[in-house]
Amino acid sequence: MRLLRAELTKLVFQKRTYIGLGGLLVVPILLTVALSLSHRPGRNPSGFLTLATHNGMYVPLAAFAVLSTFLLPLLASMSGSHQLAGEAEQGTIKTWLTHPLNRGSVLMSKWGAAVIYIAVGLALVAAGGYVAGAIAFGLHDPLLISKTAIVGTSIAGGLWLTFLAYLYVLFFAMCVLALAMLISTFTDSSLTAAIGALVVVIVMTVLGSFSYFDFLKPYLFTNYGDGWQDLFTRPMVWTTIVKGIITFGAYTTVFTSAAWLRFRRKDILV
Repeated sequence: MRLLRAELTKLVFQKRTYIGLGGLLVVPILLTVALSLSHRPGRNPSGFLTLATHNGMYVPLAAFAVLSTFLLPLLASMSGSHQLAGEAEQGTIKTWLTHPLNRGSVLMSKWGAAVIYIAVGLALVAAGGYVAGAIAFGLHDPLLISKTAIVGTSIAGGLWLTFLAYLYVLFFAMCVLALAMLISTFTDSSLTAAIGALVVVIVMTVLGSFSYFDFLKPYLFTNYGDGWQDLFTRPMVWTTIVKGIITFGAYTTVFTSAAWLRFRRKDILV
């Protein structure tokens, strides 16, 4: 916990922390402005962009849908790569390791700080989305997606489902973050690690978009990135949600374990 507090303290006093969080907060605000000014909103597979123009409860969900395609993997890859490779560039990782510290503890403190950073960022997206949506469209009882009947839920029910979607999106981001941290143990360049993780995510996404590679889809974590949308269908489809969580957990465990094995043996010149 002492190492984690030290990492969080560094985040608090770094300008880039607030630049990143501010950028995330701007996303739902700009999205709301764009939707309020557009008479023919864009379409996405879930339809949350269209629904958001009638009910501000959907604005955070529309923001999640927009972020999860590229910006969220980018943020996660940058956060994960900076924790080790970025500090190696600045030489601060050497200071850490001159003390009698367990390298596994150092790695997990940095991993935990990065996860908390992304969790706070996504919370700002949700909060900003609700505030902007309430001002522009008002908050009403949301309707759930159903092909057989009109099914609705209360505002409290909508908040609960949004919280579950938030956790799901966070699990997806943690998977990308762990991948970036693994790559950062092989290089002292945070940019190289971030680009490497993003390239892997893009390649997996492309593979999952072709029917020829359907046999790979169950094993690609990117294939479940939008699985949270099934929370808002009736009847609810649990298959994709459960598979997504299991896949994210498996990949995160493998990436983090591999990063630990690599980091504990990595030569760092002091």
